[in-house]
Order: sequence, then C-alpha cells, then structure tokens
Amino acid sequence: MTAADIWSVMPLVIIASGALMVLLLGAFIPGRFGNSLAIASLLGASLCVVLRPAQQVASTLGISVTPFARFFTLLFCLTAVLTLLLSHDYNERHGIRGEEYPATVLFAAFGMLVVVAATNLLLLFLGLEALTFAFYILVAFDRNRPESAEAGLKYLLLGAVAAAFIAFGIALLYAGSGTLALVPAMQTAINPGTGRALAMAGWGLLLAGLAFKISLVPLHLWTPDVYQGAPTPVVAFLSTGSKGAAFAALLLLIPALGGSAFLHEPLWWLSLLSMLVGNLAALLQSNVKRMLAYSSIAQMGYVTLALLAGGRDGFLAVALYVVFYSAMNLAAFGAIASLSGGSPADLVEDYRGIGYSRPFQGAVLALALFALAGIPPTIGFFGKFAIFTAAIRGGEIPLAIIGIGTAIISAYYYLRVVVNLYMHPVQANSSPSRATLPETIALSALAVFIIAAGIYPTPLLALIDAILH
Repeated sequence: MTAADIWSVMPLVIIASGALMVLLLGAFIPGRFGNSLAIASLLGASLCVVLRPAQQVASTLGISVTPFARFFTLLFCLTAVLTLLLSHDYNERHGIRGEEYPATVLFAAFGMLVVVAATNLLLLFLGLEALTFAFYILVAFDRNRPESAEAGLKYLLLGAVAAAFIAFGIALLYAGSGTLALVPAMQTAINPGTGRALAMAGWGLLLAGLAFKISLVPLHLWTPDVYQGAPTPVVAFLSTGSKGAAFAALLLLIPALGGSAFLHEPLWWLSLLSMLVGNLAALLQSNVKRMLAYSSIAQMGYVTLALLAGGRDGFLAVALYVVFYSAMNLAAFGAIASLSGGSPADLVEDYRGIGYSRPFQGAVLALALFALAGIPPTIGFFGKFAIFTAAIRGGEIPLAIIGIGTAIISAYYYLRVVVNLYMHPVQANSSPSRATLPETIALSALAVFIIAAGIYPTPLLALIDAILH
C-alpha cells in the first residue's frame, strides 16, 4: 500500500477509528463525551475530504477518490453531524443512553462513504450492507418503546431479503462478465455476448434490492412502520443518508451502463407507482411520521423520474434533489424530535397551536413542510423544477405531467400540518418549550440552507455539474 492509498482511505480510517474510540470511551468514562467525539470524527473526515486531492485511486482497496466521492462523502458526514446534534437531547429525554448510539451512527456513515467511493461491486455491496446493518440497530435502539423493537425486526427481516437480492444480482453480473469492476460488469448487460442474459438478470435483482433501500413501490411496505416506530432522529438519518447512498450507487452504476435506456421500463413503473401510491396514501394518514413516510416514497418517485430521464440534466437533478431532500427531511424530523419532549406529538391534531407555544420549532417544521410541498422560494420548489424540466427534456412528458399533478396533491397533506400549527388555538397541555443549543444549531443551519439555496442555488449547481464530469 502506497502513501497515496493511505491518504485516499483516510476519511474512512478517521470515522472507523472514531467509532472504536467512542465505544472504548464509553467503557471507561460513560456519559455524553461519545457524542462530542463522534461529531469531531465526522468533522475531521470532512476536513480531510476538503484538503485531499481528487482522482486518487487505492487500486488494492477498490476505493476511488473522485470529485463525486468527495462531494457525497462531505454530504453524508454533515448529515451524520446534524443527526447527532438532533439526537443529543432527544436521547436524554427518552432514556436512550450509552456510547453505542453515536458509534453506530459513525458505522452507518462509514458504510455510506464506502458506497460512493467503491470501484467494484464487492465494495459496493459491503458498503450498502454496512450502513444497513447499522440501521437495523439504530431503528430498534429505543428499548423503552415496544414499537421501536417491532420496527427494527420488520426492517431486519425485509432488509435481509433485499440484501439477498443484491448479493445474487452481483453474483449473476460477475458470472456474466467475469469481473467485479463496475464499468466492465455493467457494460456486459448491453453488449452482445454469452454473458448478456446473466448480466440482465443480475441487473434486475440488483435494482430490486436498491429499490427496497430507496422505498420505491412495490418494495416500500416497511417504510411507514419503521418510520413510526424508530427514534425520530434515526428516521431523519435513515430517510436521508441511506436513501442518498442508494441513489449515489445508482449514479455510479447507470452511467457505467451507458445511460438509463436499458432500465427504462422498470424505472418508469417504479417512478409512476411511487408517486401515485406515496401521495395518495399520505392523504389518509393521521400520524405525522407515517404521513412523512408515505411522502418519502413519493419524493423518491420524483428522484427516480429524474434518473429515468437520464443525461446530464437528469443526473444533475438527481444529485441536487438528494442534497435538498436531505436538508428538508432533516429539518422536518429534527423539529418533530425537538417537539417530542413535552406532550405527545404523533398525530396531526397534536400540533394545534404549537406554532405559538413553541415558535422556533414550529417555524422550522412549517418551513420544511413548505419546502417538501415545493413552494417557492424554498429548495423544494427549485429541486422539483429541476426534476420535471429534466424529465420533459428527456422525453418523459406523460410521466412528468403525472408527477406535477401528484406534487400539487401533496400540498394538501403538508399544509394540513401547517394549518394545525398556526390556525388552531393552543392546546391546554401544550406548554412553551425552547429548543436546546444543539437543536437550535442544527435546525437554524438547515432553515438557512432551505431558504438560501432556494433563492440562490447557482454555486451548488456548479459544484454538482463539476462532479458529474
């Protein structure tokens, strides 16, 4: 291993070492230091990403330090930092203690970083399963609530099936191509030859496994139960980091395939069903976390539409919306987590008057919901505009029209929560409660980004355009 190889994997080394140090610290000095050390590890990895040069390849390790990998590494590190900030006081209020929690968040981030830097299918699979295994633990982490254990079991059982799909798909791709390298293995499916049939079957299984991780219909059934039962900051991380990693994997695989034309039919149906089922089911939900779960299914349908459109515009819209969706969902679930310390905040009716009794959290939640609904000048509007523009330019006009229609429908269930926040009297049991310092830092940063990037997205667009070269 050369010095360049060591430098290439340094962010992974920092995060893995940080996770082990957090666990060791918990054994000798139990307390709150684990969260701080985990955040320091993630910030150290982020700094390493900013400072290190691009286009280095650790050939013996299957890791590539491309601008694409650096961008998503930075995104996932910041997502994990915000998750830990939002978890800090939530865990105290709900009796979730121990350094295992921040260590597991670090292990999940480690898996995400492996996915975006992988140069072969084996590393890609190991990264996906490393982050998924961490989420099995995080989802069931609240031992004081039976719903959390139930959600963890459901996610584990269905996730094991998805892992089998991905593993078998990779095995068929290897059997058809004779290599695990991303580009040659992908191109076998489109090039005439004896291995093409095996590679096509492998791609079908691989796409099914990734669709599970993204929560695309019909592989979405785990999503509402897991979102409802898991600790709220975990849901924020699961709905952003995990899905972002899966889409990053597709952005690695599909360009290597030569574009999305080969997968047009399955992607078309996955996008259509996700947009329809997600939005229509969300209309019927009275539980806010289940509503956001079905909303997440619909949002992933929009991103799949951009992926289906393909080309530079489509892939740019995918990467852009992954960033925007991460900010919007972290803000929404972060505000919900901050509000969960007093009276229960599970049902839509529980939010009546909270915009007045807890103005900061209520304002951030309302802003996040406006953004998810695609209302200007938030990032949600610009993100959806980029997706539908790419779809129309890519010739997917009927699907784009359906997507625009479902996006209009989605405004109802998002704004229903906002109406309860500000257009109903304060409930008697809704006592004023200020956000703690870590929550204030995280929610303020997200709120500023939601507005600022919605008004002036040019620098982010230029950055994403550069990483897709």
